[in-house]
Amino acid sequence: MKRTTFAILGVALAAISLPGATQTAADKPAAPPVFETKKVEGTDNVYIFRAGNAQSMFVVTSAGVIATDPISYARREAGEMYVQEIKKVTNQPIRYLIYSHHHFDHIAGGKAFKDAGAEIIAHEKVRERLAPLKDPYTVLPDRTINKTTPIQLGDTTIELHYLGLNHSDSTLVMRLPRERIIFTVDTIPVGSIPGRGMIDSYPLEWEDMLKKVLAMDWDRLIPGHPGGRDARTRHDRHVSARDRAVHRARAEDGLGAAHPRSSRSAGRTPRHQAGRAGPARLAALRLRDREGRGT
Repeated sequence: MKRTTFAILGVALAAISLPGATQTAADKPAAPPVFETKKVEGTDNVYIFRAGNAQSMFVVTSAGVIATDPISYARREAGEMYVQEIKKVTNQPIRYLIYSHHHFDHIAGGKAFKDAGAEIIAHEKVRERLAPLKDPYTVLPDRTINKTTPIQLGDTTIELHYLGLNHSDSTLVMRLPRERIIFTVDTIPVGSIPGRGMIDSYPLEWEDMLKKVLAMDWDRLIPGHPGGRDARTRHDRHVSARDRAVHRARAEDGLGAAHPRSSRSAGRTPRHQAGRAGPARLAALRLRDREGRGT
């Protein structure tokens, strides 16, 4: 499979339908439903469950269902709704729930799946991060892994790949080899900047992880956030504004391209980085901070 680094920065952007520049209110499509389940085109057994601006993949096999991320942070009822949506598709039991990583906007609500009899699987760091929180709705994993692990259920194999540090230290990339599909959350986005908050991300290692993903054998990617019809326009606007601000900052301060002092960005907030920066550099940092809060 031939891909370029450009694919890392804007996966599937070209496939997004964009509204016209002069679109009127009457032309705009109706807002999507809060909860929605759709079969992935070209497959017999792969589905996407969407709750607001988050989505998960589930796979129906001959011996049960493999589900991912409960996505119940914004709406507590989403976990139970997710289970009910699976039951509309199949009468097979839910055997596994796989957490993509430890961030609550994706894995809150695992209790509904535990109550349905699922075994919960995650990277070992997920247990470490969740245990102190003692959230009864977000169940600790029953099984943890720290390396690439295949899960076989009936006629289906799903591979859980740990590819190192990136958006978090606990991210699993899930690959369906027969269907040639990967499910990856918050690492390769559709129509937005990945992990703009960079709260506990590892930017340098993230690049290495992306190269590993591109080297894998897959044709289609399901992201953890669906992206919007105007995602490309919003993305271009953010990047253009950011680049202008950074260009002014560099010109004012007489500095070249910035290099992080640490591979991890945790604790390196704009306030910490500002130091003796001039007004233009402060403006650039504030813009980046504002983008991050919009994640």
